[in-house]
Amino acid sequence: MSALRFPNLPPSEPQGSDLLAQERSKTTFSTHELSTFLYGELYLERQERLLTLIENEPAFDKSNRYFRGRAERFAAALRKDHAIVRLAMKHQWTLEECIQAESLIDEPGPFGLHRGMFLPALASQSTDEQLEKFLKPAQRYEIIGCYAQTELGHGSNVQGIETTATYIPETDQFEIHTPYLTASKWWIGGLGKAANHAVVMARLITAGKDYGPHAFIVPIRSMEDHTLLPGVMAGDIGPKFGYNTTDNGCMWFDHYRIPRISLLAKFSSIKPGSGEYIKPPNDKLSYGTMVLVRASLIAAARQGMGKAVTIATRYSAIRRQFVDNDSPKKLGGEVVETPVLDYSTQQYRLFPIIAAVYACFFTSKEMMRLYHLNIKNMASGDFSMLADVHASSSGLKSLTTTMAAGSIEVCRRACGGHGFSAFSGLPLMLQDYVPNVTWEGDNYMITQQTGRYLFKSFRELVAKRASGKFQASLISNPTLAYMNTYLENPSLKCPATTPAQFHNPELQLAAFGHRAASLVAQIVHALDVEKRTWNSMLVDIYNASVAHCQLIMVQNFILGIRGEMPQPEGMAVPPLTGVAKEALTDLSDLFALHTIHEKPGEFLTSGYLEAKHVSMLGAAVMELMEKKVRPNAVGFVDAFAFPDYLLNSAIGAFDGRVYERYTEMATREPLNRTEVVDGYEQYIRPFTNPKGLKGHTMQARL
Repeated sequence: MSALRFPNLPPSEPQGSDLLAQERSKTTFSTHELSTFLYGELYLERQERLLTLIENEPAFDKSNRYFRGRAERFAAALRKDHAIVRLAMKHQWTLEECIQAESLIDEPGPFGLHRGMFLPALASQSTDEQLEKFLKPAQRYEIIGCYAQTELGHGSNVQGIETTATYIPETDQFEIHTPYLTASKWWIGGLGKAANHAVVMARLITAGKDYGPHAFIVPIRSMEDHTLLPGVMAGDIGPKFGYNTTDNGCMWFDHYRIPRISLLAKFSSIKPGSGEYIKPPNDKLSYGTMVLVRASLIAAARQGMGKAVTIATRYSAIRRQFVDNDSPKKLGGEVVETPVLDYSTQQYRLFPIIAAVYACFFTSKEMMRLYHLNIKNMASGDFSMLADVHASSSGLKSLTTTMAAGSIEVCRRACGGHGFSAFSGLPLMLQDYVPNVTWEGDNYMITQQTGRYLFKSFRELVAKRASGKFQASLISNPTLAYMNTYLENPSLKCPATTPAQFHNPELQLAAFGHRAASLVAQIVHALDVEKRTWNSMLVDIYNASVAHCQLIMVQNFILGIRGEMPQPEGMAVPPLTGVAKEALTDLSDLFALHTIHEKPGEFLTSGYLEAKHVSMLGAAVMELMEKKVRPNAVGFVDAFAFPDYLLNSAIGAFDGRVYERYTEMATREPLNRTEVVDGYEQYIRPFTNPKGLKGHTMQARL
């Protein structure tokens, strides 16, 4: 029972629910139609069905989430993960249902890496025997695993990891060992307390030769009592900026023996006895799991940005500040304060984020399609897509997670003082999202993988064009296509003479393609002709990766709206029509034009744009936001179909009852359980009521 009780008073007029109702009445399209286009009816129906189960499960209750300390949060997360598995088994959930349920509950947990990396690694890198021995028990949660790649001294540089796995021919075993402190596994989700097995990345050494990092499945805790096995030391690494419901752990090995079958051997293996190494048909086959996780992180970026901008947009439509003397708002004949969402500065902060969420949606969908297509192709011996998919997933992971982390913080600040409160949902959202910019490759270092692919592709294209046997009509790779367009006309100029002409999608694609190819050409010239060092070019390489990936996002957005993007197998989505298609085209324009307007330098130095175009772009962006996006802003975020249970926000709920929810949450603060704080007698009363002390009095001295 709380000692804090607020008076039974309504907020001042106008009510938040009425304001959001007004906003929704201005929406030009059906939000359900747009939601269906994004997700499909099956997804939306499944969400409603799962939500009914989830909201009635005590283990998923969110009412005290913002009040728990770390030990309480971890215990609750462990209970939550157990309940997910229990419900999944009871109701025979599919993988899609499990993923969707986790997304709704929206809290990292100790089983997260088991589902997210351990199972996919086993599924993609195991032999049939290993699938039977390891994967099937893991799917039943008899084995609970984690993915132990990162070390104390090496993260993004996987090739530099120091843990060793030395083959011992006499016993047909591998000896896993941690030779240095820096070789300790670190940051591994689920390792601290929950996992009993780990997929360990270690350097395979046989017959005295080091073959680099390979994946091993390693038992680390007893299946009887969960104690650490002899030769394995592990524990939790301690509190973090966020993600404190997950037991990120550390681990090191002391000459720990495992059988030869522990080497995940679908692509490479060791001959028993002789220790002869059988190499994979392609040295990049192990990238499969990495590509899957990076593609998934693009979808997670969409989810993170979408939740944050939904909260900020709804709140900004309700929150009123100051009277606009140039264009005063009236309600019932009386002048009222202006909704924050009407201020152009607020629109410039939030509306491009709404557009970016939709851009990430189309790109994440396409990357998952390409991942599955590439896996299918590789199974038949076709590796032609692997390099392009890996390079794009690397750059897009970097770009989209950087966008999302920055956008969540922008949304938090856009909510003013109330964005600082945990009850907004935004501070915890930011804390738990931020790790995305680091894991699966630091967002600056990982772009070198994208750069290497771009430069190699450019060099090969230049060589083919010089050979005299080149046929542009045979190009099917989109990366080579935009590079070839640039090489055919490196002096291409933007033809726009008015702001309206920038709404032409072909002009937008030309601008992004020319800028990306120009950056690649400049870097290749610097490396090959000027003999610049790779390290001296790292900033330019990062910028080239961003340019390439922004082109991909713009292109996917445009093709997605047109209905020209290939659909994943078994997924039929109704095409967008009429006003919904027109509204989403406005967002596509905003995403492309705002991206250029925010950082026009590279578009100018590429020669495609001139200084006069920058002011035209600015005019086009401002008009788009005021005339096109503003009336539909609440409708656009409603179409994300995020239920209130997921958002868990006092200021971002669908009904707009901001101040009622906010004050109700404050009554649940544990400090408010008593009227007089614990510690009053010892720490406050001596100053305010010194006569109450026995044996002595206090005098204040300044």
